[in-house]
Order: sequence, then C-alpha cells, then structure tokens
Amino acid sequence: MAVFRQLAGDEMGRLAPDAYTNSVRHPVTLMLHNIRSMWNVGAMFRTADAAGIDEIVITGYTATPPRKEIEKTALGAQESVPWRHFADPVEAIAALKEEGKKIFGLEIAENSRAYTSLTPYDFPLALIVGNEVEGIGDALLGHCDGVIEIPQYGVKHSLNVAVAAGVALFECVRAFRENR
Repeated sequence: MAVFRQLAGDEMGRLAPDAYTNSVRHPVTLMLHNIRSMWNVGAMFRTADAAGIDEIVITGYTATPPRKEIEKTALGAQESVPWRHFADPVEAIAALKEEGKKIFGLEIAENSRAYTSLTPYDFPLALIVGNEVEGIGDALLGHCDGVIEIPQYGVKHSLNVAVAAGVALFECVRAFRENR
C-alpha cells in the first residue's frame, strides 16, 4: 500500500525567484480584460506563476499591481510573473498577434471548441478572460482566432473567472507539454 506524506516547502523543488525569472516558460499569455475583483486578479497571478506561463497582459479597467488586494491572493506572484498593461484591449491583441501569438477567448460562445482540443498548432497563444458578469463580449471575440469553452454541467452557466482561468491555463500547459 502506498504511503503518502505531505512535503515541506524545502522538499518541493521550488525554483528560487531569480532562477524562476530566467527559466523557460510555457508559451502562453493570459490577458485579463475588465476584471472587477482585485482578488481575482491576484488569484490569476498566483495561478500563472504555478503554471509557468510567459506573462499576463492587463487591459481595460482591470487593476494593476501594486495593490494590497492583488497582493493578498497573489502571495508574491505579481513579482515573479511578467506583466504589462494596455488601456485598449484591441491594441493589446494587435501587439500579441504581432508577436506571433494566436488569440483565444475563454467563453461560452457560438462556434467555440472544447478547451481540451488545443493542438501544437495553437501555440504560442494568448488566452483572454473577461469580466465576471459580462464576459469577454462580442467586440473582443471578433478579434480572436478561436474560442475555447469549459463545459458546464450544473445549473450555473459559468465558473468564477479565476477558477476558469486556472482550469484553462493548466490545460494549455498540458497540451503544450504533451505535444512538444
């Protein structure tokens, strides 16, 4: 029978902050558009760090670090994950496309595909998550190369944006690592 024991922090093989800064990351960018909750922003920074993605792009009225509300849930990830801000999300998308990234919205939408359907052809990619109530919106979806969707099986038809971003980011990482 297997024996399980929780690992202590120094047993986890974590990278030191300077080593993480110089490490090779997964070719995924997370774009946060019009996120209302700074706690959600912080949670997504923490998830981005755990997933080892390239960066976060912040657009619209989404709050940027330093903010105590972001720091509370990011637990320092706002320092380890590179990020940049664009007031205009369309400008951000244009810059990301110019860098060679395919743009995917994470949304329940017509003609979306399963979040588990990513292929090597989809990388490098930028994943857009939107407002907690309004989502991404048709205007921004019109600039996307594709839309991926997490199936919903219950009464509610959405996940918390930080939870949805976590599910999708780790699937992006899995798809990339499995097919490289």
